[in-house]
Amino acid sequence: MKKIGQAGFTLIELMVTVAIIVVLGGIAYPNYTAHLAKGKRSAAQSFMQALASREEQQLLNTRCYFSYPTDTACTPPSNIVVPQEVSTNYTVTITAANTAGAPPTYTITGTPSGTQATKDAKCGTLTLTNTGVKGASGSSGGPACWR
Repeated sequence: MKKIGQAGFTLIELMVTVAIIVVLGGIAYPNYTAHLAKGKRSAAQSFMQALASREEQQLLNTRCYFSYPTDTACTPPSNIVVPQEVSTNYTVTITAANTAGAPPTYTITGTPSGTQATKDAKCGTLTLTNTGVKGASGSSGGPACWR
């Protein structure tokens, strides 16, 4: 009689494979969610910089900066549309100061909302001023969050 060889995997081999997959998943998932949060932050930063360009054009045209979403002193352009990728993760506002006798200024603020607020707490609220100063309220600070 011919002896038939064993076919398939043993339970130990299967459990070792499952353990390796769990360890790799435990390392990869947090990195994946951090990467998603960074991508959403990058979209907000891009929109904020586009708004800064619009502000500078507004200053050239009307000699004042506009506030957003509402303004009573300097009319903002009517065609500002916040991209959905930004509006679902950040609330973007602009505070402008057009005081007589002083140079006009503005600060663009991107406040994270929903899961973005918890997933990207190290950067927190993003700011961009008319002088180009970039900031963040989180523990990582401003320049590190704008890279």
